This record gives sequence, C-alpha cells and structure tokens, in this order.
Amino acid sequence: MNQLPEFDTRPVAFFDFDGTLTTGDTLMPFLKFVVGKPTYYAKLALLSPVLGAYYAKILRNDIAKQIVLKQYLGGCHIDELFALGERFSEEVIPTMLRPEGMERLRWHQAQGHECVLVSASMNVYLKSWAKRERFSAVICTELEVGKKGYVSGKIQGKNCHGEEKVRRIIISKLDSRRLTYAYGDSKGDLPMLKLVDHGFVFERGVFSVSSI
Repeated sequence: MNQLPEFDTRPVAFFDFDGTLTTGDTLMPFLKFVVGKPTYYAKLALLSPVLGAYYAKILRNDIAKQIVLKQYLGGCHIDELFALGERFSEEVIPTMLRPEGMERLRWHQAQGHECVLVSASMNVYLKSWAKRERFSAVICTELEVGKKGYVSGKIQGKNCHGEEKVRRIIISKLDSRRLTYAYGDSKGDLPMLKLVDHGFVFERGVFSVSSI
C-alpha cells in the first residue's frame, strides 16, 4: 500500500480503527495474543500503576503506551511480530468488527472512493488487515526497530493520535484537492474530523455528523 498519487482527485475517506471499525481497543488483545494469557495477566498486574496514571490523565498517552509496549514486546523480533500480527488480523480482528463502521467502509469502496486507515494502533497487525480489506494506504503507529531487527518497545516517531493524525495526513498529501470524509469515535479523532469536508463520529450506536 503505497502513497496515493498527488493527481488523484477521487474522494477519499479516512477511517479511525479502534472503536470506529471495531467495537473496542485492539492493542491489548494483540499483546495477549503475542504472549499468551498467563504472561499477559502477570504483566498487566505489574503495569497497573502505569495504566491507573494514564486513565487518571496523569501520564501522557504516548508515554504510557511505550511503557506497555516495552513490557510486552521488548526483545521480540519484528519479523515474528508481523507474522503474529497477520494471524491476529485473520483470527481475532474479524470477531471485533463494528458492523456500522464496516458498512460505511463498504459504501465508500462501492463508490470508488479511496479509503485510508488512520490509527494509533500498531503496524504489525494493521497493515495485513488493511491490505485484506482493500484500503489504499495505512497511516499508523510503528515500532522502532534495531539494527538486528529486534524491538525495544519504543515508537518510531510520534504516536499516531490526535493532532499527529492530521499532521501525517497533510504531509502525505492524501487529502490534496479532493472531497474528503473522515470517521472516528473519540476526542483523539476530533482534529482529523475537523480537517475534512465531512466528518462523522460514532456515538450512541450511530455515525452522526461531527458538530465541531
């Protein structure tokens, strides 16, 4: 999935993933898939102060995320994670999909619109799923990879959340000279919804026109 050509003038629809195309978060289920249930819950207990600080808004999203990723994925080889990510995208993600979100995706695809996935979730499982679902491009959070292919849990660049989604869309030029749509479900998606011509937020069971 390469960057779309600048001269493409077809409408483009940007989709958030977690909570928009799925019924909830996919990162923690992926980490459980990688390490197995016993290890997952043991590490989760160790991380409870970090998660508590995050939910209390004492700890920034990106910092909390990297602490969690280091605990679960530090020392893993990136090839192994992509292989596990492909299995996760085939076996688990289909059980988590939100029908309303997928219906919007299918409508845009039927109209011949370009569809782009924009998510804070990880590339190691998003890219294989997005390819299967015929997205034209993926903008997401990526793991930093060492020289020998092992990951520490650090994120490459910034977490693809909030204003970072907008920055990446703009520098990719995927919104250039087109009619644009975007779909989200949380405050972290509001900057992206504000950027486009037609923004929709999922709330109370339906997608509504964003009022921002």
